Amino acid sequence: MIKKICLFTILALFINANLCFSKDLSKDINYTISNSNIHKGAISISIKSIDDSKSVYELNSTVPRPPASTQKLITTLPAIKVLGEDYKFNTKLYKNKTGNYIIVLGADPYLKSNDLKTLTQKMPAEVKAIYIDDSIIDNQEWGEGWQWDDDINPLMPKFSAYNIDRNTMNIFIEPTMENAPANIVFEKDYPTSFINNVITGNKTEYKIEKKSYEAPDIITASGVVNKTVTVKIPVNSPKKYFKLRLTDALLDNQKSNSGIYYNKKLTNDYYLVDKISHNVSQAKIDILKNSDNYVSETLFKLAGGKYKNTTGSFESGKEMFNDYCKKMNLDNSHINIMDASGVSKNNLMDSDFMTNFLLLNREELEPIMATSGEGTMADRLLYLKGNIKAKTGTLANVSNITGFISTQNGHKYAFCIMINDAKSDNKDKKLLEDNLIKTLYLKG
Repeated sequence: MIKKICLFTILALFINANLCFSKDLSKDINYTISNSNIHKGAISISIKSIDDSKSVYELNSTVPRPPASTQKLITTLPAIKVLGEDYKFNTKLYKNKTGNYIIVLGADPYLKSNDLKTLTQKMPAEVKAIYIDDSIIDNQEWGEGWQWDDDINPLMPKFSAYNIDRNTMNIFIEPTMENAPANIVFEKDYPTSFINNVITGNKTEYKIEKKSYEAPDIITASGVVNKTVTVKIPVNSPKKYFKLRLTDALLDNQKSNSGIYYNKKLTNDYYLVDKISHNVSQAKIDILKNSDNYVSETLFKLAGGKYKNTTGSFESGKEMFNDYCKKMNLDNSHINIMDASGVSKNNLMDSDFMTNFLLLNREELEPIMATSGEGTMADRLLYLKGNIKAKTGTLANVSNITGFISTQNGHKYAFCIMINDAKSDNKDKKLLEDNLIKTLYLKG
């Protein structure tokens, strides 16, 4: 009888201690929020214990909000699982007995112009037709809901089977004489209409813009420079850019050909001559630590194509994602994904779903996420290096962060903080996120 009473007493003390702990943490988090200039209605928070998956704090945790780049966590892992850890992005060169060649594209996000030079070296001096099989993914080059005024943003280039040089080109703005127009030089040949309003002065302050509502095919440069600057610009047609780089490679290798033709699928009468390969391992780092939209979107379509054994598309990728959630017993009926990277504001996620996903996939996600001092966490929460693994996400009016944290009290949590507020500055959103994580680390 005494043993039973003692056991009951210990259990009661343990439960009461946890209730007090949860209550105190909630009080501290609410205090942190109240001392910010962001209304709590604009904030969604979910914090769950890694030990038992129970919630220790939540605020608007089932309210859907744009996830921004935190969405990459939930789209990348299923894609990697389908493709496999040993997957390679392959660009292959085939030949048939009549001397025709086919380049089978792999939508390789790491393919460069020099790779085409390497790939075509084994061709004879005179080449008959060169065909291109681009059937690996579809020709939709942007995600649904992407903003039209971002088409000059080098972080959001178009993506397709014709991926090369990140589908961007470098231009150089060079100073000349004082108050005279600066020179604009293209690194590689590509037909682009450019209005040069940059002058040479005593400082460097310039702007590159594309006013699609006025002149959709014209890029305008304005401002002043006193030193040469390099500007990266997305190409408006990856297919055209790829053909120009292939032509360059043939000329560099002193090869002539009768023509380059698209949309021919590989047939059994062709045999492999050479290939260029890049490992998928780099993609995981670029997506989850550096938040690379271009690689993220390409990977998702490729995985969808493999999953359905067809041409990759966002739709096949989404079907892959839905089936993955079903296998994990994750209800995703209340969320909406419209791309892989989180760029589209048509995406909707809630913090409760995110922490559930993190908990179910912790062993695979945590090792490949950024800690403080890495990637998009390079300048954030540096005192927590080694105690936090996180993925950030930023859009206009939106700032999110989600991941895992080990507190100074020895507790471990999955957390998700989502802020969607048009009335506050982005720096204030980031400051609140950092203060909330600091509170969790010190009091959790």
